[in-house]
Amino acid sequence: MKINQMNMKSLDEIRQEMIETVTCSKSDIFQICEQSRHDYEEMKNELSNIKQSMVLLNEEGDQLEEQVQQARIRLSEVSVNFKSYTEAEVREAYEIAHELQMDLSLNSQFKKQLLEKRNDLERRLIGLDETIHRADQLISQISVVMNYMDSEMGEMIEDAKAKQDFGLKIIEAQEEERKRLSREIHDGPAQMLANVIMRSDLFERVFREQGPDEAFSEMQSFKKMVRSALYEVRRIIYDLRPMALDDLGLVPTLRKYLQTIEEYHKHSKITFISIGEEKRLPAKYEVALFRMIQESVQNALKHANACEIKVNLEMTTTSINVTIKDNGVGFDIAQKKKDSFGIIGMRERVHLLDGEISIASKIGNGTTVSIIVPLINLYGEKLSK
Repeated sequence: MKINQMNMKSLDEIRQEMIETVTCSKSDIFQICEQSRHDYEEMKNELSNIKQSMVLLNEEGDQLEEQVQQARIRLSEVSVNFKSYTEAEVREAYEIAHELQMDLSLNSQFKKQLLEKRNDLERRLIGLDETIHRADQLISQISVVMNYMDSEMGEMIEDAKAKQDFGLKIIEAQEEERKRLSREIHDGPAQMLANVIMRSDLFERVFREQGPDEAFSEMQSFKKMVRSALYEVRRIIYDLRPMALDDLGLVPTLRKYLQTIEEYHKHSKITFISIGEEKRLPAKYEVALFRMIQESVQNALKHANACEIKVNLEMTTTSINVTIKDNGVGFDIAQKKKDSFGIIGMRERVHLLDGEISIASKIGNGTTVSIIVPLINLYGEKLSK
C-alpha cells in the first residue's frame, strides 16, 4: 500500500511538472499571438496611411500631367514662333516644361514605391493572419491537453484493465473535443477569415473603381468582420479553459462564463445564484466543479433546447452543493444510453471528489442535475475554512 502511495505521489509530481511546462508553452504562444495581433494592427494602420498617400499622389499626378501637357503646347508654340519671343521667354518655357516633367517623373516613382510597399504589407498581413490563426489553434490544442492533465488523477487505476479503460476514455474524449473544435472553428472563425480574405480583395476593387469614400465604408464593414472572427476565436479559447479560473476562482469564473454563454445564445436566459462564502478551493475542486456545470449547461443548450437555465451553487463549511435546472425537452432516464461519455465524465469527476450526482428528468419537463461534493481532498484531510 505504501509503495502504491509512493508511486501515486511520483506520478502526481510528474503530472505537475508537465502541467507547468505546458502552461509555460501556452503562455509563450499566447505572447507570440498577442504580439502578432499588435503587429497586425500597426501594419493595417500603415497600409491605410499608404493608401491615403496614394490617393493624394494620384491627384497630384493628374494635375501634373495636365500642367505638362500645357507646358508642351507652350513649348511647341515657342519653337514654331522662335523669333517672336525673347531669349528669356524661350528659356523660361523650356525650364518650366523640364521642371514639370521632372515633378511628374518623381510622382511616378513615389507611386511605384508606395505600390510595392502596399503589396508587401498586404502579403505580410496575410502571413500574420495565418500566424495568429495557427497560434490560436495551438492554444486551443494545448488547453485541451491541460484539461486532461489537470483532471483528477489522485485515485489511480488499481489494475491494468482499469488503466487501459481510463486511457481509452481519454483518447475518446480527445477525439470528441477535436471534432467539436473542428466544427466550431470551421463554422465560425474559419468561415469568417475566408470572408476576410475575399473582402480584402473587394476592398481593393472598391477603392479602384468607386473611390476612397466607398472604400472607407467597405473598410468599416471589413473591421467589423475581423472583430467578429476575433470574438469567435477568443470565445472558443475561453470555452476550453477560462484563465480566470486560476486567477479569480470558481464563483467569479462561473459568473462570467454563464454571462458570456447567455450573450452568445441570445434566446436563452441563464440565472446564476451563489450562496455562502466565495472562498478559493484547491485547483482540482474548482476545475472539476466548473467542468461539471459547464457540461450540464452545454447539454441543456445543445440537446435539450432550453431557453431558461438556473444554476445554484452553495458553499458551506462541509460541502459544495450545485443544482442545474433547465426547462428543456427532457429525456427518459431509463432509455438514456449508459455509455454516454458526458454523463460518465461527470460521474467520474464526482466520484474522484467523493461526491454524489443525481439527474432527474422527464420528457417535456426539463432536467435537474444535483451535485454534492464534500470538502475533503483525495487524501481524506478536511479543508481549512
